[in-house]
Amino acid sequence: MSELLIHGCAVVTVDAAGTEYRDGWVLVRGNRIDSLGTGAPPAVGPEVRRIDGRGCVLTPGLVNTHHHLYQWITRGLAADNTLFEWLTTLYPVWSRIDEKSVRTAATGALVSLARSGCTTSSDHHYLFPRDGGDLLAAEISAAAEVGLRFHPARGSMDLGQSKGGLPPDNVVESIDDILAASSAAITDWHDPSFDSMVRIALAPCSPFSVTADLMRESAALARSSGVRLHTHLAETLDEQEFCQQSFGCTPAEYMEQLGWLGDDVWYAHAVHLDDPAIAAMARTGTGIAHCPTSNGRLGAGIARIADLVAAGVPVGLGVDGAASNESSSMIEEPRNALLYARAVGGPRAMTVRTALELATMGGARVLGREAEIGSIEPGKLADLALWRLDTAAHAGIEDPVVALVLGQAPPLAALVVNGREVVRDDVVLTVDEESVGAEVAQAQAALLADR
Repeated sequence: MSELLIHGCAVVTVDAAGTEYRDGWVLVRGNRIDSLGTGAPPAVGPEVRRIDGRGCVLTPGLVNTHHHLYQWITRGLAADNTLFEWLTTLYPVWSRIDEKSVRTAATGALVSLARSGCTTSSDHHYLFPRDGGDLLAAEISAAAEVGLRFHPARGSMDLGQSKGGLPPDNVVESIDDILAASSAAITDWHDPSFDSMVRIALAPCSPFSVTADLMRESAALARSSGVRLHTHLAETLDEQEFCQQSFGCTPAEYMEQLGWLGDDVWYAHAVHLDDPAIAAMARTGTGIAHCPTSNGRLGAGIARIADLVAAGVPVGLGVDGAASNESSSMIEEPRNALLYARAVGGPRAMTVRTALELATMGGARVLGREAEIGSIEPGKLADLALWRLDTAAHAGIEDPVVALVLGQAPPLAALVVNGREVVRDDVVLTVDEESVGAEVAQAQAALLADR
């Protein structure tokens, strides 16, 4: 069993007690954290890999709870539009994606996540053009190559424009086809084991792109199969107006009517929630993927994250789709979450440590993996991010968590996923970044050629 010793660094465990060491070490055996402590590290043999962490802070790997990887090859479009305008502009472009382009896009997006400290990412893939190939398998293959822990959510849309929905009819599927594909995805890919690298969720896209029947039947299939449920909710005021006109209620009330509350459910965005909605989510353990950068990019609003956290709602962070957050940098999300919370609630609305917790343990809770990842504790999986804080940009910031969350995004000394080094000295080890970048540029050019 291989061993890895990271030593001489500050260690921020994000455990329940808030344990931190100014001069600490962590010993990894295989894919698990064996032990940790402060001061001199344990004596180990010459066969043990070592990482000298002087000048660094070690945190749990960051957990991305919402993304659309395929959008990596459509960044920079509709840059000044609202959500609904942005969607109607991009749906015709997205309708041309296929297995090859999705594989390229996913690889590029996952490389960016790895370079920003992310060790586990979900992905909400809801668009399956006819004759596009096996798009879910393409992104799962990309995640395996890059080396990140992956939670793909098999998304779906069945409410096209001809039936009052937002997406064009040529990018929606029938309920029967969706349920068959969802069942196959669970059978083929879902791994419920402790150290699983792939877990499937089911994820009808949004209230304005799916029918009530699809929501109900997807929930029944997910719960009979033991997988989680995910959807977009309450992202914009346009969505609120759509739900009031179509269903006579708010988006959150609509979800409750459909049985979409529970500790197996998490919503993306949840910007526009009233007090009863927050209370219902707290009571049922329904989770939230807060995407502050994307919400700002699209002008969707500022989510009530301080209220959600105070109520006990599980909250994690997400970069959201790369076409609404072109950098897709996971380390930027806790900073933006903190700044947005303070912008509306004052300087005590969120602490820097709460912001880091949202990006780590909060995300683990949202994905149902708080027993496995999200904190640095013996027995947990070795998903770790080692950040360089000895740069000129961070010199003079005494508190390493303040430097990490509020300072300039630091370089990575190392990223470890499942005990394996994926990034070392700010370089991704698993793929050639320059080749990936060239392939992304070619894929985008081909996709946009027929606009």
